[in-house]
Amino acid sequence: MPQLFRIGPYIVYFWSNEGIPQEPVHVHIVDGKPTANATKFWITRSGKTILANNNSRIADKQLRLLQRIIEANSENIMDKWKEHFGEIDFYC
Repeated sequence: MPQLFRIGPYIVYFWSNEGIPQEPVHVHIVDGKPTANATKFWITRSGKTILANNNSRIADKQLRLLQRIIEANSENIMDKWKEHFGEIDFYC
């Protein structure tokens, strides 16, 4: 479970077991202990994000802020995804 960075109390990370076939590039976000079922954002080819789910129940205002930060760091996230998983695919 590679931790990418922290945003205040939130941890932004990959889950190392992303299924077979591997899911497209995305990040999980949680306040507390990382789990496989945390809030999830898909990252698109253009570096924008799509909310897959908000299982961590992050408040809307905070979620929008986190989304903007993820988008601002999307190129770095995609590089780390490729480095960790060896390949990259996109949701859209």
